Amino acid sequence: MPITVEHQTLMPFQDSQRSWTDDLPVCKKSGIGFSTNQIYREDGCRQEEHPFEDRSFHFRCDDSTFLYGVFDGHEGTKAASFALQRMAAEILLGQLNEKNNDDEVREVLRQAFIAVERGYLDSIGDILAERASLQFDIPDGLNSYETYQKFPHLVDKLNALNCELSAGTSAAVALIHNGRLYVANVGDSRALLCKTDSNQVLRVIQLSIDHDLRNEDELLRLSQLGLDVKSIRQGSHLGNQENTRCLGNYLVKGGYREFEELSSASIEPIIAEPEIHGGIEIDDSCRFLMLMSRGLYKALEEATRTEQVNKEIALMAVEQFRVQSTLTGVAQAVVDKIVRIHHDINMSHSPSASTSGKREDITLLVRNFNFPLSNALKSPTAPSVRFDPIVQTAPALNMEDQQDAYSIKSEISDENYDAFTATTSTTSDVYPPVANPMNRNSKIKPYVDFSEYYENVEKRREEGTLPEGIDF
Repeated sequence: MPITVEHQTLMPFQDSQRSWTDDLPVCKKSGIGFSTNQIYREDGCRQEEHPFEDRSFHFRCDDSTFLYGVFDGHEGTKAASFALQRMAAEILLGQLNEKNNDDEVREVLRQAFIAVERGYLDSIGDILAERASLQFDIPDGLNSYETYQKFPHLVDKLNALNCELSAGTSAAVALIHNGRLYVANVGDSRALLCKTDSNQVLRVIQLSIDHDLRNEDELLRLSQLGLDVKSIRQGSHLGNQENTRCLGNYLVKGGYREFEELSSASIEPIIAEPEIHGGIEIDDSCRFLMLMSRGLYKALEEATRTEQVNKEIALMAVEQFRVQSTLTGVAQAVVDKIVRIHHDINMSHSPSASTSGKREDITLLVRNFNFPLSNALKSPTAPSVRFDPIVQTAPALNMEDQQDAYSIKSEISDENYDAFTATTSTTSDVYPPVANPMNRNSKIKPYVDFSEYYENVEKRREEGTLPEGIDF
C-alpha cells in the first residue's frame, strides 16, 4: 500500500534548501518545541550568539515504523544537517526489512551511525585538501605570532577552514519498530521514557548516555588509549569540544594529534560509535518519550541547581499535557517555561544560580503513546492513572550517578482526564488553546441579517416598481 505523503511545513531556523526528507510523512503522534540561543543583555534586548544549530525530525514510515531524532550541532549546522538527512536514509530505505529481533535492529542503528560518520568525513575532502595546500605555503620553523605577522591572510583562511572542520553534532535517535522502542545516541543529547509501574506511578527512565567528561566509563576508555585522565578531569574541554563522542568534527578525530591533551592517544579518542538501548516493548505502561538537546536540561540545571533535572522536566511535561491541545503545544510550553526560568535568574543576577550570562539552543521532541491530553479535539476514554513521578536510569546503562530513584508526592488526580492518541498539526498551532473548540463541520451562523432586504424586494415586485436586473 503506498504511503500517503504529508509535507512538512518549513519551521523557523530550518534549512531553506529542500531535502528528500521533506517528503517523508510526519508522525502525528509527536510534537517539537525549540528556542534559539541567547546572550543576556543589560537592556533586556534579545541577542543571539550564533544561528540556530539544532536539527530534528519525526517521521512515520508505516504503521509499525517511526523514527525520531534530535541533533545538537556545534560550530555551524553543516554536520547536524548532514546527519539528519543521512541518518534517515540509513534506517528507513529498506534496512529494517525482515529485521525482527532486537540484535538485528540494534545493528541497523549502529551501522547507520557509522555510515553517517563515514559519509560526512568523505564530504569534507575538498576542505581538507585546501587546508593542506595552505599549510604547505607556510614555511616551517615559525611560531604562531611570526606566522600571523608574515602571512595574515593565510592564517585567517586556515582559521576559517578549521572552523568548518570543527563542525560536529551530538545525536539522540529513537526508533519504534514492530511495537518495540530502540534508542541510540552519541554526545549529550538525551532520551527520556516516561512509563507507569504496577502501582500506576509514573517513572522517568533515561535511555541515553551522556558522553561527557563526567562519565567515568568514558574517562576509563580514554585512559586505556593512553591519555592523561587526571589532566582531562581538570579541564572542561576535550580538544575543541566537551563530548567524548560525536558525529563529525574532523579536528578531534583525524586531526586529534594537533591537540596537546589528545596527541598521546594510540587511536582516535573521540568516536562516533553509539550507545544503543532496547528493544523495549511499548505496552500500556509506556506513556510518552522525550528527546532533547543538552540546552534544555543544562538551562534548568544552571538556573535551579537541581540534581533531579530529568524529573523536573517530566513534571513540566505532565503539567502541560493537562492544559495544551497539541503535542507541539506541550513541547513548546515546556521549552518556554525553562527559557523563562533561565532568563529571569540571569537577569536578576541571583547568587544562588551558577549562570553564564547566555543560553544554548534548545530542542524538545515529545512522542506520546497513551498519556492523557485532555484538551485535544478528540479524546477517547482510558483508565485513570496516578502521577507521582519517580526518576531512574535504565539498569543496563549502569550510570552510577543516575541510579537513584526519586519520588515526589504531587497528589495530582487524573480522574477528569482521558487518554489521547496524540495529533499535532504540520502547520502552526493555535496558542493559547481554545477552551471549547468549534465543530469544524458545522454550519457557520450568519453575521448579517438580510430579511428586511428580501421583504422590500417582494414589496417592490408586488407594486411593479422593482428595478430591472433584480431577479430571484
